[in-house]
Amino acid sequence: MDNGIDRTVFREVMHNTFDIVTENMMMERIFCVWDRQNYGLITLENWFCGLSLFLKGSVLKQIDYCFAVYDLNADRFITKDEMFQLLRNCLIKQPQEEDPEESVKDLVDIVLRKFDKDKDGKISLADYRKTVEEEPLLLEAFGRCLPSEKSKITFLTTLKS
Repeated sequence: MDNGIDRTVFREVMHNTFDIVTENMMMERIFCVWDRQNYGLITLENWFCGLSLFLKGSVLKQIDYCFAVYDLNADRFITKDEMFQLLRNCLIKQPQEEDPEESVKDLVDIVLRKFDKDKDGKISLADYRKTVEEEPLLLEAFGRCLPSEKSKITFLTTLKS
């Protein structure tokens, strides 16, 4: 497989075109979700599928996409450990009196209570969907992985001109 977009180019496009500025772990997860066949490259077909989701995807498709990005080990659940990794990277790094690891653990507990509808100690896709349907602002609760409205409009305007 020689034809496709590699991680470096993908990162640049996500950053420069869609204003997705995120740390390495999140960008790697975004890349992996776009790279459906696990080629290590984004094929043309996957590129168009990803763009379609980014630009015109339904809320349900975006929910499924975000869940896939946040499911770090692709086992169809977001566990406390995965939440910890995601939220630790989201928090602003500032010197504090209290232990930042403890703050993240507390946040994980709060988030888990909010998302874990069936109370099994992890977030399933069904849990995630239900929570986001109830509170749409929680779609990107574990980190930014979708483009801003402004960047979508700019991209589409560029294509039309």
